[in-house]
Amino acid sequence: MGMSEFHVLAVDDSLIDRKLIERLFKISSCQVTSVDSGSKALEFLGLQEHNQNPNPPCVSPNAKQNLQQVEVNLIITDYCMPGMTGYDLLKKIKESSSLKNIPVVIMSSENVPSRISRCLEEGAEDFILKPVRLADVNKLKSHMMKTKCKSFHKPQKIVTKENQESQEIQPKTEQILQQSQGNNNKRKSMDQQGLSPERTRPRYNYNMIL
Repeated sequence: MGMSEFHVLAVDDSLIDRKLIERLFKISSCQVTSVDSGSKALEFLGLQEHNQNPNPPCVSPNAKQNLQQVEVNLIITDYCMPGMTGYDLLKKIKESSSLKNIPVVIMSSENVPSRISRCLEEGAEDFILKPVRLADVNKLKSHMMKTKCKSFHKPQKIVTKENQESQEIQPKTEQILQQSQGNNNKRKSMDQQGLSPERTRPRYNYNMIL
């Protein structure tokens, strides 16, 4: 199954970050639709009436042509956005019976353990630090594959909400928090060597992305 069959919805109020995400996913041969707010993401997904938002969604031309036919295999959203936050968007999606199975990944430039736990407990598949890298995109392929597999396989057992939280969310939270702690240790080590923690990931220049 080729990656070109996957469609990603990217949500970020930063134009630079949206362009970066588009570029990385297109390198992986994914179709990408980008919007600049959580409310526009909901409108694109059909969870919001058009008359509730007078401004049309900021989406790519290809997405406008296939607005009603497209299947979304992954939603990647920034955590901190004006109006509706990425966490609020996550909750809306997981509360929808028709969209709750779409994997949602949260991005943030801040490494806050309580924020990470909060999102994972609400149903996020992953939490990654900005700027997003190609290696991060490659890790998300397995989440997109799940949406395709569910189309061909029926569930073999019923998992209660309590079991799901204890068997899936807690291990995932611990794993990502351990990764975050590892990043903090690396930053402390670099700080002792005279390097600034803020430079553990390079800032991208808009002209370089375009």
